[in-house]
Amino acid sequence: MAPAAQQLIGLIGHPIAHSRSPAMQQAALDALGIAARYELWDTPARKLKARVAALRAPGILGANVTIPYKAAVLPLLDDVTPEARRHACAVNTIVREEAGGQVRLVGHNTDLVAILRLLDEHAAWSASRRMLVLGAGGAAQAALGAALLRDAEPWVAVRHPKRGRAALAALWAREHAEADAPPPLPRAWRERVVDLANAGALEAALAHTGVLVNATPVGLGDPQSSPLPLALLRTLPREALVFDMVYSPPETALVRAARAAGLRAAGGLLMLLYQGAAAFTLWTQREAPLAVMRAALDLSATE
Repeated sequence: MAPAAQQLIGLIGHPIAHSRSPAMQQAALDALGIAARYELWDTPARKLKARVAALRAPGILGANVTIPYKAAVLPLLDDVTPEARRHACAVNTIVREEAGGQVRLVGHNTDLVAILRLLDEHAAWSASRRMLVLGAGGAAQAALGAALLRDAEPWVAVRHPKRGRAALAALWAREHAEADAPPPLPRAWRERVVDLANAGALEAALAHTGVLVNATPVGLGDPQSSPLPLALLRTLPREALVFDMVYSPPETALVRAARAAGLRAAGGLLMLLYQGAAAFTLWTQREAPLAVMRAALDLSATE
């Protein structure tokens, strides 16, 4: 019997040379004997439309999407799951579906799945039901959506407050999209935007924060860089959770300082594992071999 033709999955983003996804996903594919290869598809902005269109070709299972395209791919797809559109307004996983000779590209957000799992495993709300998210991009939208799904208060800290207000306004609008006339953004929500350059305001917000999330790329590839002054971490309640979405290095300056301050902390590798496992199942319709994927990421060294 001839061997099955090899299929392809890839990561779409720019830049992506640092990604750990190929090692994790290829280990999972090989462990289950699935004839597929996971590749890096570094894509400049001018080629994004063509790259997504290429996913319609035979032999493609789908793709992951990362910075800076998680929102940009939305109009290039045939459909987006309600969860991805409403609670994250971003896509990090594309699945190629074919039925009756018709090919459809469907967008999912497994970042949201991963964040919820991580928050639940860490009993995240033992200190406060406020989540303060650093950043306002696609990853931040997933974190903010997760906060609402757990009945927590979404807060945003950014260098440009206008972007933070826009992020919260978009979240509010999506959560009330079914209303005939969505209510205006409440004043209480407008006051949940913190200027990262205002140390006093940031300290006051941190004092009542149960979950601090770094959803910016600050710290990527730089073990000394932090998205906020590290001394401010001591303002957080004792039971607060600090979660850094950055996973390279495996222990960022933010995570290292949080642990030194006696706080609970998690790095981005755990989120990468959980979102990758959810994506793997969407592409293959097989349960992801979590232990194999965890070993490929060498998570034990960061826990």
